Amino acid sequence: MNKDNQPNPSRAPVVLLPADSKQLGDHPFHVAGHKYVTAIAFAANSLPLIIPALGIKSDVASLLEVADGILLTGAVSNVHPSNFNQAVRDPSLPLDAERDGLTLNLIRAAVAQGIPLLGICRGFQEINVAFGGSLHQAVHEVDGKSDHREPKENTLEKQYAQVHSVNTVHGGMLDKITGHTKLMVNSLHGQGIDRLGTGLVAEAFAEDGLIEAISIPDASSFALAVQWHPEWNVLNTPSYLAIFRAFEKACRKRVAERSAQNNNELN
Repeated sequence: MNKDNQPNPSRAPVVLLPADSKQLGDHPFHVAGHKYVTAIAFAANSLPLIIPALGIKSDVASLLEVADGILLTGAVSNVHPSNFNQAVRDPSLPLDAERDGLTLNLIRAAVAQGIPLLGICRGFQEINVAFGGSLHQAVHEVDGKSDHREPKENTLEKQYAQVHSVNTVHGGMLDKITGHTKLMVNSLHGQGIDRLGTGLVAEAFAEDGLIEAISIPDASSFALAVQWHPEWNVLNTPSYLAIFRAFEKACRKRVAERSAQNNNELN
């Protein structure tokens, strides 16, 4: 509210970031990566709000009441394969059922309510699974596919360096946002899309044919996800920044629409 007790259409959008559940020492924590928080704050010029990973106990309806947008971040953990009817292929890899229980419900509800949605890496995979798609649990073991994992022994700068190109779909959402038919991106993932979810469309492909970006054409607001990490060095990478600025525009539109609705209810 502003000083006249009226909704403020120019306030910064509130963007929800679902947390990861993570064990740190002897205690469990709810955490979100610094690079995602700062990308929302400085590239999308919005207020990042980290929400705990409480699984199916999460009150999705109440969360969406305060959301002007949602960023689904990348994570160390993978989406649990039971969510796409598969057994765990490699038990040594980390999972996060509590995050799954929150995000898969949150995604469907957010799209239904027209809340802007941006997914990155794990978030990209979550959107696909939320709409009935499946994942390759080990892309590097699939015939014809490249190894999309980062060398763990490298410095972070080398891990997040742009290492391969993706081709955007001509006339698609990502093509329009970036203005490029080919982008150079980083690559830090072991899983990837196998079967595309219902109602989703591919927006970009790697040279090996792996889907690298998706959108939801029937969504009433911004709904885009990418397999790479555009939050990394975002302010100095034009194609990455363009994604966050397009997301910001959609979030600010929601702020203005909600303000107008509140004004109508007060009058």
